[in-house]
Amino acid sequence: MNILIVYAHPEPQSLNGALKDFAVKRLEDAGHRVEVSDLYAMNWKPQIDSADNLAYVNDGPFNPAVDSRRAYEQGTQSQDIATEQEKLAWADAVIFQFPLWWFSMPAIMKGWVERVYAYGFAYGVGEHSDSHWGDRYGEGNMAGKRAMLVVTTGGWESHYSARGINGPVDDLLFPIQHGVLYYPGFDVLPPLVFYRTGKTDEARFRQLCDTYGQRLDTLFSTPPIPYRQQNGGDYEIPALTLKEAFAEGQRGFGIHLKE
Repeated sequence: MNILIVYAHPEPQSLNGALKDFAVKRLEDAGHRVEVSDLYAMNWKPQIDSADNLAYVNDGPFNPAVDSRRAYEQGTQSQDIATEQEKLAWADAVIFQFPLWWFSMPAIMKGWVERVYAYGFAYGVGEHSDSHWGDRYGEGNMAGKRAMLVVTTGGWESHYSARGINGPVDDLLFPIQHGVLYYPGFDVLPPLVFYRTGKTDEARFRQLCDTYGQRLDTLFSTPPIPYRQQNGGDYEIPALTLKEAFAEGQRGFGIHLKE
């Protein structure tokens, strides 16, 4: 299978760097084809701007969505964007590996999403009507592909528990997993989170690799997170609110999971 690793850490000799190298070898040894987008090594440009369209026409205020659609449709995107889109189209599964910085992904990875997810490529596709509000949240151009987050954090697992001070880790990752990944159609696998990484010695590193290896070995058999499809009948359209028959009296991120 074809697997893309989108990786963000500035230090190759970090724990993240070692885990990324381990993942590449494990996957290749299993017969998979692997591509790595090492964003810091690539000196990835994180900001979206008019330079992303090689044929940009200054005919009014810059609109990122409108201009990305124009560049995508006309084939005038900057080469770095087009190359990453080709990798996504090639991949059967995508692993996003990063340290949890300020409760989210590093800015350089967020910039990768903003620039590569062009209008017409990752969003803004499908029919928009009173019965079908675009191909998204379970549909879209990434449908049929798998995605998984591999996240490191210095905090303890208890800090990210249901009553932990940082908030439940599933809630913290919901905007990424449901928004960035499920929105364009990925089947999203449960995340792999490594806690208290500042206390990693050789013995613990081997344990982390064992855990990571098991998840890599089951990348194509692990059941995805059971998010509700937007156009699957659970939501009022065009209001896009969950129908009262589901998760009655509940609110919050959890209602978007199938019961």
